[in-house]
Amino acid sequence: MTLGELEAEVPGLTRFGVMKHLGVLEQAGLVATRKQGRHKLHYLNAVPIRLLLERWIDKYRDRQAAALLDLKDQLEGTK
Repeated sequence: MTLGELEAEVPGLTRFGVMKHLGVLEQAGLVATRKQGRHKLHYLNAVPIRLLLERWIDKYRDRQAAALLDLKDQLEGTK
């Protein structure tokens, strides 16, 4: 999305505010940019986002899934 498109998606945030947030996200490597003519397009960088998911969220999800499978087995009398 262009800066103008992003600004339109976030009511109440000024153009300067959107630019500031984009700058922080770019420095963190979460947003990649590409120039196309007069426009600068911003894209989410899926690689670091996926790494965060695997590092912080998946370990809790695995534990919850295992607990649910154990409960299922106990209720069905298979364990």
